[in-house]
Amino acid sequence: MKLLTSFTKLTTGEGTRVAYTYSVVDDNTGEVISQNNKGSFIAMVPAVKSHLDAVDQFISEHYLAE
Repeated sequence: MKLLTSFTKLTTGEGTRVAYTYSVVDDNTGEVISQNNKGSFIAMVPAVKSHLDAVDQFISEHYLAE
């Protein structure tokens, strides 16, 4: 199975890009087959964009506001 280990939101010329890292783990033994695998995509789905905007707003309100 693939397990998400991290993700980052970046603003690029193409739009909002989500880069992610994951590990592949054997379903039966729990043995790590591979790690630090990477992928990315441009957020095109409105619901995904909305969720990313909500995280941005939360960080701004709780950690960046003075």
